Amino acid sequence: MPDPHSQPAARRSGNPLLYVALGLFAIGLLAIVAILLTPVLSDGKPALWLYVTAMAGTALGLLLALVFALRSGRRAR
Repeated sequence: MPDPHSQPAARRSGNPLLYVALGLFAIGLLAIVAILLTPVLSDGKPALWLYVTAMAGTALGLLLALVFALRSGRRAR
């Protein structure tokens, strides 16, 4: 009888990819919030690195999440 707590190796290898994707997406969203709050909290404009972080973080996070979904959705042959 197989152990109910053991998972196939293919399912376990994708979990870090999901965590990285969620982390990058969350960092991108936080950068967007910081961009919106910077003019409200100070008289200055948001820094360039906030725009780059928002653009790269959300896009890479979404891309990695799609890769994870496609890899984990495949059936084992």
